[in-house]
Amino acid sequence: MAMKPWDSHEVSQLNDLKIDNEGLTFVAGWLAQGDIVMVEQMPIFGGYAGGAEETAICDVATTLASFGVIGGSWHLDGPIHIRWGITTARETLQIAGHAAAAIDANTDLLLGNQYYPVAGPCTEMCLLETAAQAITDTASGRELVSGVASAKGVALNYTTGMEARMMGEAAAAVAGMKVEKVNQILEDLISSYEKQYAKAPKGKPFQECYDVKSVLPSEEYLEVYGKACKTLKGLGVPLKE
Repeated sequence: MAMKPWDSHEVSQLNDLKIDNEGLTFVAGWLAQGDIVMVEQMPIFGGYAGGAEETAICDVATTLASFGVIGGSWHLDGPIHIRWGITTARETLQIAGHAAAAIDANTDLLLGNQYYPVAGPCTEMCLLETAAQAITDTASGRELVSGVASAKGVALNYTTGMEARMMGEAAAAVAGMKVEKVNQILEDLISSYEKQYAKAPKGKPFQECYDVKSVLPSEEYLEVYGKACKTLKGLGVPLKE
């Protein structure tokens, strides 16, 4: 089926603060047709931009360029860790949170973020990583969340709807929460998984943790999800039953 004008037409900036002629050609055509344009960029923490502070500046700049230079309708962020290739690390969450908060406080631009946890589906670690980013995004003023590309988004069939469910539930749970409380939750939550990156569980592919005919999660995954919810509630996240 052909894309509709109200579908998001994606173009990606190159790292960092670059775009090629092909991308500009796509955008020119989409804008001429009145399409919605989503401009994506994932600044690399530890890459050309440098450390957390410098990458946050780069993140703000790429976001503003998505609108002012490229003509995007909304921006899809995703600061990524050069060592682990994930968006759920402490440093990348700091970058994403501060960049979004600054932009949200001074503009009415539409901001999104994409999710790349290191652990795979049907693991508590994957769900906790996802929750940490959803909490950060919500508290910092992002309007859209996009995910989840579990197992760093590089393993075939290693993504399911349960991770997206956690993303949405965690985001809704902390909406309106004081930043001070959010920061304490994040400190405890990130500390619970960040030492496991090198040996993170890959989890199971979709067909092993879902019924492929009914497209419903397995009992095992429901139990894992329930365990993750219990952990989050213990940290102060008011998830709904």
